[in-house]
Amino acid sequence: MERAQDLKNPLNMIATRSQRVSIIIIILFHVVGLVGCSLPATDVLFLKLVPWHLLLMTIVIIYNHHQLDGRFFLFALLVFVIGFMAELIGVHTGWLFGNYAYGETLGIQLFRIPLMIGVNWFLLIYSTGVLLQRSRIKNKAIRILTGAIILVLLDILIEPMAIHFDYWHWANSHIPLKNYVCWFGLSALLLFVFDQFKFKLQSIVAPALLIMQFLFFMGLGILN
Repeated sequence: MERAQDLKNPLNMIATRSQRVSIIIIILFHVVGLVGCSLPATDVLFLKLVPWHLLLMTIVIIYNHHQLDGRFFLFALLVFVIGFMAELIGVHTGWLFGNYAYGETLGIQLFRIPLMIGVNWFLLIYSTGVLLQRSRIKNKAIRILTGAIILVLLDILIEPMAIHFDYWHWANSHIPLKNYVCWFGLSALLLFVFDQFKFKLQSIVAPALLIMQFLFFMGLGILN
């Protein structure tokens, strides 16, 4: 497995050929998905592929993590469980996020929560954590708060498209302010968890995925 060779230099944006290939895969699958989800002839098929797309992105991210070990998988498990439990509380009580329910697009569900939602929280937190890890922000609190704001901005883009494509839907079709407040709080908590693991400096692959998420949902909003 080819790994980063000079990750100590923040200016070394793409260190290896495998990372370049990984970024191409991220871009290609998001562009194809954007087109497929936006065409009436193919949107149903591509929506069924959403869980597989998330799994592929997870494989790409795991492959590119420098020094895979038990600590990394413990982090991934913690984020998955915390994210899933927060959604479980949200859906069944309304205490977090508001009154909402998941549709069929995200695939297999447990207690009415798609398993992929925990995977998605891992992808978002890890990608944002690595982006901030590579930034010049040295203060931990500022890093975490900045990351939480970034993820709230992404959620603002995601929400209309999530409703449109049956990821989830809100009672009375109204997205409450509490949703964004809870997104901020949960994101900050999970980014704090990321910071506690003190991973070695990672490559640009994960931040590239985060950037593509922004571009993907912006594109969906324009085309739909």
